[in-house]
Amino acid sequence: MRAPDFWSAGRNSLLAAALSPLGCIYGAITHMQANRAPSWQAPVPVICVGNAVMGGAGKTQVTLDLIARFSKRGPVPHILLRGYGGSLKGPVRVDPSNHRADDVGDEALVLASHAPTWVGSDRALTAKAACDAGAELLIMDDGFQNPALARNINLLVIDAEYGFGNGHVFPAGPLRETPDSAFARADAVCIIGPISRVTLPHLPASLPRFDAGTRPDQNAPALAGKKVIAFAGIGRPEKFFRTLRDAGAVIVTAIPFADHHPYSAAELAALVQTAAENDCALVTTVKDHMRVPVEMQDRITPYPVCLTWRDDAALQSFLLERAGLQ
Repeated sequence: MRAPDFWSAGRNSLLAAALSPLGCIYGAITHMQANRAPSWQAPVPVICVGNAVMGGAGKTQVTLDLIARFSKRGPVPHILLRGYGGSLKGPVRVDPSNHRADDVGDEALVLASHAPTWVGSDRALTAKAACDAGAELLIMDDGFQNPALARNINLLVIDAEYGFGNGHVFPAGPLRETPDSAFARADAVCIIGPISRVTLPHLPASLPRFDAGTRPDQNAPALAGKKVIAFAGIGRPEKFFRTLRDAGAVIVTAIPFADHHPYSAAELAALVQTAAENDCALVTTVKDHMRVPVEMQDRITPYPVCLTWRDDAALQSFLLERAGLQ
């Protein structure tokens, strides 16, 4: 899905106004569902990384950051997610050597390369399977509006530039629920990216806030001065293209696709040919690279990024205290 233009901040369109009654209904249903009592309490700490908008906000990067920090000190984290874009309903532990994006989704494959990862439409059953397999900490990637599993920490991730878009609930805007509804369940807010005073929503003063920027991962290839054909099918492809430019890449062509776009053989062949004709490297995100057939992956370069927190020590202290791990 590619977000319509009128969902963006500052777009007070007639279409958004016309759809707002439907948004009120959608938001009310989400609010009621999200505030139901959980069906299961895991015997280990549970951290949920979610957002209030449809599409990307930086959840996967936050989850990867949590994996890295907890893996250094323990306990052993296992990752839970629905497996968007995959056919397996689960619960199933992701095996990167056997599963493909069509099976478990691209995000699951990315996360499984860093920590034990499980996909399943039923979060409680999936959590039980992970605990039975030895999980000492559960990290939910998405699921902020899913009440099935009790959690110790709810992290609400917000893209600093996109914020809450036009401020309307779906289908009038990108919100899954109203800001007040989301803030009421959040234990902290993670703001990802350069701050924009125009689009950043007003946050409750009592809600802990942690700001982060993105930078190339230590394993990212050197692109300074290199010509690049870039493509991405994520929530906001322009963020990825800007990251490449900031790394010094000379982008000859930047091609955006819809979030989780299933690349056809013809599309990929055309991209490879364009890159060859222009003597360019063909570069995409790590998640997009997971949706490329194995036989073509060596022709396309994945470019990983990671987060840098403004106050990493404060975030670490907050997580350990709220998860009961100090």
